[in-house]
Formats: sequence, C-alpha cells, structure tokens
Amino acid sequence: MIALGIDSGTQSTKTIALDVATGQVLASAQRGYGLIEGLPPGHLEQDPQEWTAAMEATVAEVLTALGARKQDVSAIGVSGQQHGFVPLDAQGRVIRPAKLWCDTSTVDQCRQFEVEFGGTEELIKLAGNAMLPGYTAPKILWLKQNEPHHYRALETVLLPHDYLNFFLTGERTMEFGDASGTGLMDVRTKEWCQPLVDFIDPDLAGALPSIASSRRAIGLLRDNLRIKWGLERSPVISAGGGDNMMGAIGTGNVQPGLVTVSLGTSGTVFAHSAEPITDPDGEVAAFCDSTDRWMPLACTMNVTVATEQLRNLFGWSLEEMEKQILSSPAGANELLFLPYLNGERTPNLPSGTGVFHGLTPTTMAPAPMARAVMEGVTLGLAYGLNRFRALGIRPTEIRLTGGGSKSRVWRQICADIFGVPTLCLKSAEGAALGAAIQAAYAWHSAQGKPATFRELCARIVQVDPSSRCTPNDENVEIYTSLLARQDEITRRLHAGGLL
Repeated sequence: MIALGIDSGTQSTKTIALDVATGQVLASAQRGYGLIEGLPPGHLEQDPQEWTAAMEATVAEVLTALGARKQDVSAIGVSGQQHGFVPLDAQGRVIRPAKLWCDTSTVDQCRQFEVEFGGTEELIKLAGNAMLPGYTAPKILWLKQNEPHHYRALETVLLPHDYLNFFLTGERTMEFGDASGTGLMDVRTKEWCQPLVDFIDPDLAGALPSIASSRRAIGLLRDNLRIKWGLERSPVISAGGGDNMMGAIGTGNVQPGLVTVSLGTSGTVFAHSAEPITDPDGEVAAFCDSTDRWMPLACTMNVTVATEQLRNLFGWSLEEMEKQILSSPAGANELLFLPYLNGERTPNLPSGTGVFHGLTPTTMAPAPMARAVMEGVTLGLAYGLNRFRALGIRPTEIRLTGGGSKSRVWRQICADIFGVPTLCLKSAEGAALGAAIQAAYAWHSAQGKPATFRELCARIVQVDPSSRCTPNDENVEIYTSLLARQDEITRRLHAGGLL
C-alpha cells in the first residue's frame, strides 16, 4: 500500500508518497508561501487557505506522478507547524488569519497567566508546562482581548494540522501530541486543564475539540476530494500531529536513548520517553508525542534564519559559506554570536535581539562572523540539550534533520558542541515521512493487522553511515567554554534589560 505524508510548515507544504512495503519514497512535491506582510513587530500570521491550496496542489502533483499506482493510496497523514491558532465559526469558516508559533505578540497575555496562577513554577505544577508566547493559549486570550468581535464568533479552536484534517475529513478533533503544545492540556492526564481554560473564558471549553489517541484514524477522505483526485476509494486519514512529533517518527526516534535535533528555520531538540518529563525551570517543554508516549522538547527560534541572513548579507552560495567557515578556527577566535534575531523561546527572551560579542579588527570579517553565527545557533541548541541532561536524559546518538543537516561542516560543529556523535538519515523527508508512517500505522490498525512504530521505523527509516561525525576532543573543550560564556552574557544582558 501507499501512504501519503503531508508536511505543512511555515514556509511551504510538502507531500510525499511512501511505498510502505519497500520504504521507498515514490514521488514528492512542494509549494511555498509566505507570511502576511505589513503586520506590527511580533505579529506573524498566515492565511490557512494558503495551506489548503498548497496541500491540494502537492497531493495532485504526487498522484499524477504515481500514475495508475495512485489507486494504491490507502492512508494519508498530516504534519503541521505547532501552536498556531486557527479560529473557526459555526459554519466552519476561518474567522481571521492564523497566529503562528513564531508570533510573539502575546507576551502580555502570558504575564496575565503567570499573575493569575502564581508564576511559572505553579503553572508547571498545574499542567506540566510554562506559558510561552508561542503557545496557543495566550493567542486565544489575545483574540478575546484585542478582537472581541472575532472572539464572539469563535466556535472551534483548531491547530494548523487539525485544520487540514478538518479540510480532508470534515472532522474537528485533536490528538495528544499537538494538543500538548497549546498550553491548555495537562500533559500528565492528557486532558484539558480546566482552571487554565476557565481563566480565558468558562465558555471556551465548548470550542475545544475532544482530545483522543494519536494512534487512531480520524475518518476517511471526503468524497468531493476523492473524486477530484481521481481515487476509486477514500483513504484513511490518521490523527496526524505537530511537525516535531512527526519529525520524531520520521527520524526513528520512538525509543529511549536517541535524540533528534532539527536544524530548520527554528531549531528543536527532542527525545522519546515512556513517562512525562517536566522541567521545573520550564525550559524543556513537557510535550506528548504522536505515538501516545511523551516527547520532552527544547525549541529555539533562530537557526537557519540566522545563517541564511548572513549568507545573503555577503551574497554567498552555500558552498562558499562552508568554505569561509572552514577557514576560521573552532570558536571563531572568541567571536560569539547571540542569535536572538526573532526573540527567543529557549531561553525565554521574546523581546531578545542578536548580538556579536568579541569583535576586533581580526574578527570583524566575513569568515569569523559566518563561523560565529553557525556556532551561535548551535550553542543555543546545546543550551537545551544540557537541560535534557539535567533532567536525566542521556543521549547516546543525535540524529540531525532539517536543511542545515545537509552541511558537513555544520554536522561536525554539532558533534563538537553537543559532545555526542551525530548522523543523518538517508531520507531527508523528516516530518512528511513521519506523517506517512503514522498513516500506515493507522491503516494497519484499521485492517485488523496492527504493526508497531518500532517495526515500521526499523524498516522504513534508514540512517546514512557516511554522515556520521564524532566529537573532536579539543573542539569540545573550546565549545564548553564558549557555551558558558554565551550563558553568562545572555543572563547579564537580560538582567540589565538589554535582551
């Protein structure tokens, strides 16, 4: 059978067709889109119709590429950017553009939650997570306080991947993984946390879909889409999940010991756990995964955002940037870059900005600045990885994914900064592959022939041994010192009101 995996991200939507028996990706297609322009600083929004149009276009292209084999498509899974808020009215229409995970306009609403419930520590005790600007909960409160006419029309709260599932099936539902990133779900009980919901509005509970297992199928493809796409029978639609949850499945991170690091627009560090792991400092998110387990996760908002900004600044190709970085030593001659161009989530600095520290006549040059930027964003991820270690998670291997993982230079920098061997996968599909695997899991269950995620991932997810990088002990020492310096400068600037 063939499973389609759809990954709807911040910059584009990608659809792949996976032959589940062989693990081969038979076809893929991608469509890009942008953010709504002209919004105030901190406001980052998209029109969900951009997502549905891109999904329809990429699915149609993939089905065309499959030819007669498109009739073997038996399941579809959707991965979507986490935390976004898609408000629907009673007729199922989108009320206003979706506020995205990277929207930081909700700082005041987060503060209101903290005042009401006694601070971050009490919020974590209550539901397992701090209340961060990126989460969905403060976005809902923002809508109520800033656009009351839109809030009055609110009938259903959906996340981006839930909205695409609604488009495909007509079903309004949520699964444990993505719902855990709303800030409103108690990650230990996997139920809505009523005190948090009531703080926004006692009537909000009626607009929150029921939360159910991530392992299930939520329905079948609507007939109008089946006919439009030329399919003889409707494929099963799985519960889907957030992009990081699907990325975990797509990198085979479904058992303890592995850690996945995504080097994308933003950066994530996440692991698999059989039990909920809560961080008393609130820096590691206590999320659920999309296999009905848990997925501690640290997120940074500035990874390829920063490296691409620098590359474009100097007009380099990717190859030229790598050449320049290689010409500068590890540590960039003590030039340090704080990569908070879009504010930051870990550490929580929503109003943060970028900083070069250590500029001299020698280091104020393209090569050391390029190296410092790549090292700076990776040190930001290492900050999160160190929080994992403090919580008892001991990585033995780190699997790299995302666009940055294609760089051999960057992979070695990751190994040296993380102090753990790194490697990539033969397939770079990531979240789209995870969505297809989860869809295959749901299809097997619906057929009465259940498979396990470990079995499916062992067969389909293949590592690339040639990509393996092992830590250089001398560089590890340099970066350990550099990370301590980054932490110290960040703390001092933040304490002084400068970050």
